[in-house]
Amino acid sequence: MLISLNDLLIRLLFIIDFVLKTVFRVLLFAYYILSKLIHQVFNVNMVENNKKLKTNPIGKPNQTIVKRGIIDANWQKLMHLTTLKDKKSEKKEDTDKKESFKGTFRRDRKKIDQQNNVANNLKTLKLNNKLTELDNDEVDNVKEETRKDKKNKLTKFIAMDCEMVGIGYNGDDHMIARVSLVNKFGDCIYDKFVKPREEVVDYRTSISGVRKEDLLNGEDFIIVQKEVSEILKGRILVGHSLKTDLSVLFLSHPKKCIRDTSKYKPFRKITKGSTPSLKRLAKEILGIDIQHGEHSSVEDARATMQLYCTVGKTWEQALSEKRGHSRKFVET
Repeated sequence: MLISLNDLLIRLLFIIDFVLKTVFRVLLFAYYILSKLIHQVFNVNMVENNKKLKTNPIGKPNQTIVKRGIIDANWQKLMHLTTLKDKKSEKKEDTDKKESFKGTFRRDRKKIDQQNNVANNLKTLKLNNKLTELDNDEVDNVKEETRKDKKNKLTKFIAMDCEMVGIGYNGDDHMIARVSLVNKFGDCIYDKFVKPREEVVDYRTSISGVRKEDLLNGEDFIIVQKEVSEILKGRILVGHSLKTDLSVLFLSHPKKCIRDTSKYKPFRKITKGSTPSLKRLAKEILGIDIQHGEHSSVEDARATMQLYCTVGKTWEQALSEKRGHSRKFVET
């Protein structure tokens, strides 16, 4: 009897533990849905109807409220002359603006202005043709500065990779631990550890590179989720096995805006139809050795972006033909 009672108690405890965990997950999912609904309800763009309001703009002399007969005739003439001058100046500014916007685009105008400034500086110094090499060096320096400005900026294509830790009864379930985002040039634009929302059974440090102190000093899950979703909104997401990365973040992304290197058919031919690992793709296509020991989500995101860039044109062309129209994604 004692043995049977012990078995019953163990089974009851196991069932209670399972029920509590399922209830917790259901409540967490309900909280996520409610937060999304509240966010959509309260962040609706409110458009106010235009009302005819009588406003007195500041700085215009004719807007002063006066009684008839108080202002002198000379004073009225002076006021009239000032208004005429203001109108003329405004017209000149408008014409200057129109002339400035004729011709080339804004980026081209900036380049032309920079080159003209360098040329004018050389003329004022009265330099001969011997110093044309210096002119070219200055132009190269300007180009390098513009390239530096492009670094760490958001691009149309963004690669993502996540590191997970183990939760649940045996640590088989996944929980987000680190998120890394990389732009098209390989610059890391986002990299954060995430505080745990459940008890971590297995940190998987040998693979994930995540330690207990990293998560304790990490960011709250809701903040990370919001920031990542805002970055990815309206952009093309590149990654390897993105389904798991998006699921641990409780996010979704339009299918037409996803480029998953694990599902790209030419890459799958390397493994004869099976899902290739990122390490093998990087070795065979890029000639790069990655994931030695502890993984780095930044390194993995850069590798996926490099893989996409090698086949980007053919990939996009195949997608456009599949959709029945030719479309090119313009980098912004």
